[in-house]
Amino acid sequence: MVKRDEMIELLTGVQSSKKNYYTELKRTIAETKKKNLQLEIINDVMKSFNVDMSMDGMLKNISDKLKTIFFIDHISLSIRKNDQLFLTNLYPMEWKKSGYKNVFHKEQSLFWSAIESRKMVYQVLSDESYEHFLETDILAQLNMKSVLAIPLFSKENIVGILCIASKSTSQYDQADLSFFQQLSDQLAVCLENVRLYNEVLNSKKEWENTFRAVKDMIIVVDLYGRILRMNDAAIHALKWSDEQKSIHEIIGAENELKKLLLKCIHTKEPSYEELKLFNQRIYEVHSYPVFNETGEMDGMILYMKDVSKRRKIEAQLIQSGKLAAIGEMAAGVAHELNNPLTAVLGNSQLLLRNTNEQDLSFKLLTDIYHCGKRCKHIIQNLLTFSRQDEYLFEEFSVNDAIDQVLSIIGYQIEKQNIYIKVRKKEPILPINGSIQQIGQIVINLLLNAKDALESRDSKQKTITIESNVLEEEEKKWVTLTVTDNGTGIQSERIQEIFNPFYTTKKAVKGTGLGLSVSLGIAEAHGGTIKVDSIYEKGSTFTLFLPAQLEGR
Repeated sequence: MVKRDEMIELLTGVQSSKKNYYTELKRTIAETKKKNLQLEIINDVMKSFNVDMSMDGMLKNISDKLKTIFFIDHISLSIRKNDQLFLTNLYPMEWKKSGYKNVFHKEQSLFWSAIESRKMVYQVLSDESYEHFLETDILAQLNMKSVLAIPLFSKENIVGILCIASKSTSQYDQADLSFFQQLSDQLAVCLENVRLYNEVLNSKKEWENTFRAVKDMIIVVDLYGRILRMNDAAIHALKWSDEQKSIHEIIGAENELKKLLLKCIHTKEPSYEELKLFNQRIYEVHSYPVFNETGEMDGMILYMKDVSKRRKIEAQLIQSGKLAAIGEMAAGVAHELNNPLTAVLGNSQLLLRNTNEQDLSFKLLTDIYHCGKRCKHIIQNLLTFSRQDEYLFEEFSVNDAIDQVLSIIGYQIEKQNIYIKVRKKEPILPINGSIQQIGQIVINLLLNAKDALESRDSKQKTITIESNVLEEEEKKWVTLTVTDNGTGIQSERIQEIFNPFYTTKKAVKGTGLGLSVSLGIAEAHGGTIKVDSIYEKGSTFTLFLPAQLEGR
């Protein structure tokens, strides 16, 4: 019976059909598994990709995945930029010393052959009849037996070449080639994303570096004044911390700045003002509106440039111009007065020679002669003061500068019931500088003291001018001090008084340039001016000048 059943199976071919069925089923399962693995590889490649991952790491990841279904021993990536092809990455890394060039030229290049044909190029290197290329010769030296060059397409443009090589003569069917093209397409997308990300990142870094490098303050605020961002110069100048959220918290109740911001908000146009901020420093403040994608204004950029130094220099130039004009006028007036004074002095001397001392007219003539001499002395000082064209530096005594100035304005000050005390150190060390410029400082200090005494009782008005020598370690200073018992200066304003155009006087009485120019002159002589003041008690201004020591 058993033999009969076996005979029937042999005659009908049932056993043979079962074997073919299971063979076909096994092959189908293997192909399905391979396709699933291929899809998994593409999926894993995309999932593992991130912009921070290096391309070397990406190639290693791809190679490790591909080795599970293909015989792969070498993988490389070359990027196309314009008409050049650059080798950027390869795996394993040690093959970088194999002779690969960084740049592939179009002549005798397998990769360029794939680019120009816009198709994958497959070469079996074990076949002696294969076409020789630069890349295949190098790969043959590495014992590779086959190589596949796959173009990377991005929006119909070829952006690079993916090269896969094996030490075996791998045969790829159409499904395998289709998979490699899909893989290369995904890799091209990754490369394009990396390129775009790097472009954005580089643009962002360039903008941030430029933003930080600007030495003037740049502050980005919203419509409510909340700080969105500021550059390093602003952070340093404003001593900003993250706890401070508003520009108004940092700057304080600066009404002019608020007006500027409101003007920019209302007009939606750039605004500009020159403002005094942060201890009365002078800033050029520009406010620029910022608009979003819908065209609505959602913030402002404040650009703040400190121009205090420039304004100080401009003030000095203005004041120097004014003083030069005054000096020129004084010189002209002095020369015009010299002629009649010569006649007055000469005639009074002639009359005195023929007049008896007992005569009543003798005293009158003597007064005329002395007043004439005094006028001539004043005119001589005016001429000296007016010589401001060169400001030659030479040795002179501060006491001479005091005498020169008092001869010009001392009488006018005393006419306002102000008593001038003069305390000069004799002898005093000389200084090297311009007596005319130091005279300008003394005039400014005396006139400021006079103005500070206007509201005082006439019996209490006193100005003390004093010269002295101060020893400080290895250096000696000649000091000139002007003290008054006038209105004084409020403590919070002492740091502001040397700023250009800062003044507490009425417009007709002062420009706010005197002390600024005086400090500039002092610094040009290697010195400085210091002030001590008590509000409603008086002020003391001290000019420090380096002494000219003997033998130097």
